[in-house]
Amino acid sequence: MSNEKIDRWLINSLMDIDFYKITMLQAFYHAAEFRLVNVQWKFACRNKEGLDLTPLIPEIQKQLEHICTLSFSEQELDYLAKLSFIKPDFIEFLRIFKLNMKFIHLHCDGENINLRFDGPLLHVSLFEIYALSIISELHTYINCGGFDLFVAREKLASKIALLKAEGDLTGFNFIDFGTRRRASKDWQEEVLKTLKTQLPDSFLGTSSVHFARTLGLPAVGTMAHEWFQSWQAVTRLADAQIAALEGWVREYRGRLGIALTDCYSMDSFIRDFSDPYFGKLYDGLRHDSGCPFVWGEKAIALYQKMEIDPLNKTLVFSDSLDFPRMIEIWKRFRGRIKVSFGIGTNLMNDVGNVPLSIVIKMISVNGKPVAKISDEPGKSMCEDLGYLQYLASQYGIDPSIVRISK
Repeated sequence: MSNEKIDRWLINSLMDIDFYKITMLQAFYHAAEFRLVNVQWKFACRNKEGLDLTPLIPEIQKQLEHICTLSFSEQELDYLAKLSFIKPDFIEFLRIFKLNMKFIHLHCDGENINLRFDGPLLHVSLFEIYALSIISELHTYINCGGFDLFVAREKLASKIALLKAEGDLTGFNFIDFGTRRRASKDWQEEVLKTLKTQLPDSFLGTSSVHFARTLGLPAVGTMAHEWFQSWQAVTRLADAQIAALEGWVREYRGRLGIALTDCYSMDSFIRDFSDPYFGKLYDGLRHDSGCPFVWGEKAIALYQKMEIDPLNKTLVFSDSLDFPRMIEIWKRFRGRIKVSFGIGTNLMNDVGNVPLSIVIKMISVNGKPVAKISDEPGKSMCEDLGYLQYLASQYGIDPSIVRISK
């Protein structure tokens, strides 16, 4: 444990967030189903090293209090307003938007941080990424005492060299998904500048709205699990996945068309997505759990069954990637379907320290439990095993194999 003190604010802009938080917030804002919805989110650390994060609590509290003083600037709103799918009424909502500490509950629970956000969906959803970024950077500087910039740069250089050694990288591209688990904001900025210069044809952009704006990069992102989970509480449970897919189409009319497949498992997604209506409207699918090769083969078969040429669609892989893994997946599917990658921790927190594996997940809507099951049991997060098992039964999954992940 370092004695280093944090004498700066880690988040200075509400745009320092993943792009899909903005796109989902607009969809929630326009959907009548979510006007009066209250939600609860819960923090979890998946590291198995027995890390004690509780000494970070006072600084986490201070940093969260600071983000509750922030507003979107006119320059930031102008940037968002120029995006064709961001609507004027949502810009006006963001103009008066402010986070509120009364929705945050933070205390020590043994060696664990008990952090929850509880309040109106529209006013607590954005806390997720800010809090994760704060905790990750505090871990870097307080728990780890910072990092050796030379080591970090060498590691980044080796990744770039690995890609360049492949020679022809036609069809290979990747996106920065690392905001939530970055070693630091400054390091993320350096990495993005380096990639923009060194890999201009392969590096497509970033999920960080702030750095997309300030560095002239494309902002990339569509939807996350919270979009699918929220629908569990406002429609018939067995129809929640279809309702989420239709709700997204209603908002974006074919834009931002990469669908996440693993809220309930890929097999149940195939069941609900097999209508060519969805197959033609959505540009592709995103993988976030389970074997990427099995998943990719299922995705190609799904498009072929719908008589859609897979070469016109894109598979986005974003589950625990590193550069060798991305190359392996790309070689498996190139020439059969378009492939892209969203890489997070290995890109933005491979600096010589043990990075945190942390998440904040929605666990209830209007007092009712919600959950994701995924294609990997360890990624499920719910506080009600009975509900999780019932949810599994509604989506053709054996209830006996699901378990609550702490």
